[in-house]
Amino acid sequence: MDDNTKVTNHDYGADDIQILEGLEAVRKRPGMYIGSTGPSGLHHLVYEIVDNAIDEALAGYCTQIDVKILPGDIIEVSDNGRGIPTGIHPKEGISAATVVYTILHAGGKFGGGGYKVSGGLHGVGASVVNALSEWLELEVYDGKEVHYQRFERGHYDEAMKVIGKTDKTGTKVRFKPDGTIFHETVFDYGILLDRMREQAFLNGGLLINLTDLRDENDIQGESLRYEGGIISYVEWLQNMRGAEKLHPDVVYLSGVVDDITVEAAFQYNTDFNSEAFRSFANNIHTIDGGTHETAFKKALNKVVNDFVKIYQEQQATQKKVKKASKKKDDDDKKEFVAISGEAIREAINAVISVKLPECEFEGQTKGKLGNPEVAPAVYKIVTEQLTYYFEEHPETTEIIVRKAINSQAARDAAKKAMEAKRKSAADGAGLPGKLSDCYEKDTTKTEIYIVEGDSAGGSAKQGRNSAFQAILPLWGKMLNVEKARADKVYNNDKLLPVVKALGTGIGEDFDITKLRYGRVVIMADADVDGAHIRTLLLTFFFRFMRPLIEEGHVYLAQPPLFKVTKGKQVRYAFSDDERDAYISELAGDSGAKVDVQRYKGLGEMDPDQLWETTMDPERRTMIRVGMEDAAKADMIFSILMGDKVEPRREFIETNARFVENLDI
Repeated sequence: MDDNTKVTNHDYGADDIQILEGLEAVRKRPGMYIGSTGPSGLHHLVYEIVDNAIDEALAGYCTQIDVKILPGDIIEVSDNGRGIPTGIHPKEGISAATVVYTILHAGGKFGGGGYKVSGGLHGVGASVVNALSEWLELEVYDGKEVHYQRFERGHYDEAMKVIGKTDKTGTKVRFKPDGTIFHETVFDYGILLDRMREQAFLNGGLLINLTDLRDENDIQGESLRYEGGIISYVEWLQNMRGAEKLHPDVVYLSGVVDDITVEAAFQYNTDFNSEAFRSFANNIHTIDGGTHETAFKKALNKVVNDFVKIYQEQQATQKKVKKASKKKDDDDKKEFVAISGEAIREAINAVISVKLPECEFEGQTKGKLGNPEVAPAVYKIVTEQLTYYFEEHPETTEIIVRKAINSQAARDAAKKAMEAKRKSAADGAGLPGKLSDCYEKDTTKTEIYIVEGDSAGGSAKQGRNSAFQAILPLWGKMLNVEKARADKVYNNDKLLPVVKALGTGIGEDFDITKLRYGRVVIMADADVDGAHIRTLLLTFFFRFMRPLIEEGHVYLAQPPLFKVTKGKQVRYAFSDDERDAYISELAGDSGAKVDVQRYKGLGEMDPDQLWETTMDPERRTMIRVGMEDAAKADMIFSILMGDKVEPRREFIETNARFVENLDI
């Protein structure tokens, strides 16, 4: 054997095989059960406990659920259902409630008759929450006695015991998430409110109270009950989006096929570039869709196209009558061309909800419904009932049909416009004249700064590292794509340079593999006008280049607000607090004079300052724009760019959680 050959002998035997028993597996790999240990996973704990209470409502035994955020970010969920059974489990020899909270895949949702319909089918929700909590307290009310048990990280020292008498029924769960598991354990009231409102809509008549008691000087709370169910949901979504209704009434469809209950409601609006679908299976939000959503879209496509054909035949007949004395028009020979699903769904707000005995979800976080038997049930109910609805409501039908035809025409015009302007960007042909490109071609290293104004663009061009940083200045007022059809966007002289520079195409022709820069950085002034520019660009990316955001390519540059100097000592501050801290630092005990300059715009910084503060990868701070939930982000952009002022004002004042801070 060659002396230079290294041999490493690792013994690998039976002793190396680890068996994680009970809830140890959950604590070892929490992401497998709740998706992540970040904010989404933290809030998922609440959803699992609430889902159990919702299951009682689905079974017809629960009318009220109370959710409280207590001081210390402790969650308390109580309901007035039947209460978890507390009797001794015949196999385990302990209380059935203890079994539910300590053993995976234990519950009343596996065909034993406890629940006809349930969202929490995996039987791991309660036990997972218990495993990932620093402590959890369980109280069960059976109409006679109050049963209590305490757990710490899934384990218990005392068996369930009776602590009092009661004449009510229900379950109360109080828990504190484990800080050694989660990155942070602070709950977001707004996120929980969105989820609780969603559940109240899906269970018409159910009362859900959410209260935030963490700050005794600022207690927040809301009581949620909607008798109209998903009809009320669509109306609420419509109001939040801010666009005008295209037709007055919400279309509502419902039915039951083979124990599968289907509900669907939708309404069109004047927001040209939106498509908002929210689908649910046993009250679980299937954010990735599934068989029920696909079937609904297919049925909607068929019925609308059926009536488009009827409408076009009627129009052709009217033309023939008018031109009876003239030579037959060539247009009469045209064959019917189907409207695309994208055109039909443009500007729709829709909610689809199915309830069935046993759901098959992809993953414990239940993002996508997989039951194949759901598709024919949804398709049958929607096609039959929507056909009947259209026949009974000719005015609404004509509005929807004409909208679909116009949407298709706009899409066809947009495609032609794009085809006419499309040029290969691989060799630099067709790039915008104002683009100062970089030399590097490896997209993992390149970035483009989209800069507001020629002045700032000039400073950025001089201050950049031209090896990997490209600069594209924009000027003038940009198009608000929230209120424009696709063909107007394709021909807009302010947006076209962005499209050409990135090289991906837009809309249905978007191709992420042709992206010329790994980072797309929006660099605008830190004022109202700059915020407007950022919002317009983000709206454009979201509507027509969504994968840019979904795959993490879009960033917001963070230029400093202040320059704090004392002699040759210079500090750049990005907030008022940071400015004050630097003033105190430089002034020292002597109280020496410190100069403070407020930057009103990027153009006030010279190239070196712009590089040092905003563009140097070693020192800059940028925000990466993310979309945790596409449906939620869609609503946010509509609020920000829609016609209604009040929803936009409320959002700006209270929400800043749909971007992810990232120092790079």
